[in-house]
Amino acid sequence: MTQTHAYVKGYRIPGQDAICLSVQAGDRVQVASVDGCQGCEVFFASDNGYRLPVSDAVTVGPANGTLNLMAANGQASNRLKARFQNWQVKEAALSDAYTFTAQALPDISPEQDVTLVVVAAGDNMAVDAHQPTTELKVVHYAQAPVDLPEPLAEPVQEIRVPHSSARTYEVKAGQWIQIIDVQGKQSSDFIAFDKAALEAGQEKMIDGTATRTNMGLSLPQPGLFSKFMDEDQQTMLEVVQDTVGCHDSFLFACSPKFYEDQGYFGHISCTENFNNALKKYGIQPRSGWPAINFFFNTYVEPCGTIGFAEPWSRPGDYVLLKANRDLLCASSACPDDIDPANGWHPTDIHVRIYDENEQFTRSIAYRTIPEELSRMTKQTGFHSRTSKLTKHFAEYRGYWVATEYEGWGVNAEYLACREKVAMIDLTPLRKFEVVGSDAEVFMQYAITRNVRRVSVGEIVYSAICNETGGMIDDGTLFKMSDRAFRWVCGDPYTGKWLRELAEKTGHQVTVRESTDQLHNVAVQGPNSRALLQELIWTPEHQTDVADLAWFHFTIGRLGGPTGTPVMVSRTGYTGELGFEVWCHPDDAETLWDVIWEAGQAYGIAPLGFDALDKLRIEAGLIFAEHEFCPETNPFEAGIGFTTPLKTNDEDFVGRQAIERQAPESRHKLMGLAVQSNEPVHHGDKIYNGRFPVGVVTSATFSPILKKQIALCRLAPDFAAVDTELEVGQLDGQQKRIPAKVVALPFYDPERTRVRS
Repeated sequence: MTQTHAYVKGYRIPGQDAICLSVQAGDRVQVASVDGCQGCEVFFASDNGYRLPVSDAVTVGPANGTLNLMAANGQASNRLKARFQNWQVKEAALSDAYTFTAQALPDISPEQDVTLVVVAAGDNMAVDAHQPTTELKVVHYAQAPVDLPEPLAEPVQEIRVPHSSARTYEVKAGQWIQIIDVQGKQSSDFIAFDKAALEAGQEKMIDGTATRTNMGLSLPQPGLFSKFMDEDQQTMLEVVQDTVGCHDSFLFACSPKFYEDQGYFGHISCTENFNNALKKYGIQPRSGWPAINFFFNTYVEPCGTIGFAEPWSRPGDYVLLKANRDLLCASSACPDDIDPANGWHPTDIHVRIYDENEQFTRSIAYRTIPEELSRMTKQTGFHSRTSKLTKHFAEYRGYWVATEYEGWGVNAEYLACREKVAMIDLTPLRKFEVVGSDAEVFMQYAITRNVRRVSVGEIVYSAICNETGGMIDDGTLFKMSDRAFRWVCGDPYTGKWLRELAEKTGHQVTVRESTDQLHNVAVQGPNSRALLQELIWTPEHQTDVADLAWFHFTIGRLGGPTGTPVMVSRTGYTGELGFEVWCHPDDAETLWDVIWEAGQAYGIAPLGFDALDKLRIEAGLIFAEHEFCPETNPFEAGIGFTTPLKTNDEDFVGRQAIERQAPESRHKLMGLAVQSNEPVHHGDKIYNGRFPVGVVTSATFSPILKKQIALCRLAPDFAAVDTELEVGQLDGQQKRIPAKVVALPFYDPERTRVRS
């Protein structure tokens, strides 16, 4: 008789990480490799005498991959040791493990209750290697529901809020509040009072107006703008983690009037539930409570109308808050069943309180593809150093990046790069190892550049397009050897697209993501070569940094033949002479410290993303979702040189669609010299008289040119240099800003500095 499983729960295991699963007899656990190349090790958290059936493809004995990883004493080793300690894994368990290859990953259906540990084990990858430890997917088919996600730490309080009710709870300053949507699509109103003020007879609570005014956001989110404030504009709570990112702070919690206006007289409401729950604290009832409504999918139309739809939250999604003072809190599980606010079916909310001594990193969830489990923002290997220099961080492509540095600021950072030397953490760039007998022919088809002309040690900049000719991404291709390439780009989806393309075409290649094994800083500016040639030792068969040509790379070490391994490329995103230095994240702090200390003699400054934006706009360099998107081909994005239709007679993805387009009809990427100090912005339309003829894609004030400049995409009829146009704002007619079309780049037109 076939066993049916009513509940399905998915998990992700990043490379060099693990999960622990409680599996009941009759459940089923399947493990799969994202890239088809990653094996796993499985063992029991405690020995209960049960053994898995094995085949010839499975090795039984010591978990050598896990043991080697733990012995390495790096970041991954420390993380794994902490997990095993938390799971109470006995040392003996690692001696009695099952090792599965990527071609024979387990499908486990135990005959008794067990606690499984699954490890995506593997060694650290060298900077010139191509075998990163990569991600595994685990699916648990269970007969009983997996009610809640694993606690983030040991809870000091657990509060269940049954559907259509509200509960109060007290937290101390410094404690952490995790509000969990148990089954998904369930809204939870949240209010908090200053406990000391309550005891003094004052009802001082979260104030939406003060919060929005001071944060400059409709709702706080992890990062710099993460605070909920009271009416005195003092912080009450901070948002530390958020797995949904769509909530509401515009409206009241649902009230009797809300239901009565729609004909549902006597329907229970969050407001009434709050009134009843707060009565014992002497708090006066209200006809409507101003609340933060977590997981409520509210949106604002361009005309200003507020609407809502089914929540985006999935089972186990949560928001993690930190209390800045002693608080009385109340959380509801909203009873609204008359519209999509709770997916038409109200369910429970769960609250966990963690001790003030716990530490949790700030993170926001994102998804590369809609159906996957959410991913949380990471810190780069350089974060311990950059965070000492600034509190100004923004989330970019799943990583925290510094936007500007305290004590420097955007203009000082910008000028250091133009005049001396600056260093920026560019770890969020995604790295993919493309390896195999068909690697060259595959990349020739996958990207627009002529890969056949690239030599080992050389780098080429290219677009990568879909079938319509629209750009999926741009990036740089490193030819590591005749059968190994490294593709470095911005969008993590590009790796999935490459894997699917390889499967579709049948090319003998593997595409593995190495981002977690390769972190990088860019060292840019006129003094960058002099600085790095002091620091980087290269063996005789590798090019010295002093002789490294533009768009080439070399392999070396910091300080000498026994120093930290690095790869150095003569690349950048600033329009200046510059390099990027690549290392394993375990070596990131050392790399930063060595460059920073030696750089003091050269006037080095840290460089944030705000200053980088000025630099790249001046240099006419494009940015995703600004100068290009999947509806923009390389010619329209201003990088037609990456698509040599005349000199490359081989096919590539999107070629036919691009060739069908008449060159004369293409919109062109041009520069705008804005003849006003009024700021223009990405998305502003550009007008010739009454009608729009283009759009601003990026804009900034150039300190070196002493004027406002912009990149723009224009209809070909109005793209000639010196054409006078206007940038339209408001409705495009009420406000006009004069501008003149200019050639790109704005700065160093012949690109002599970057080539020097």
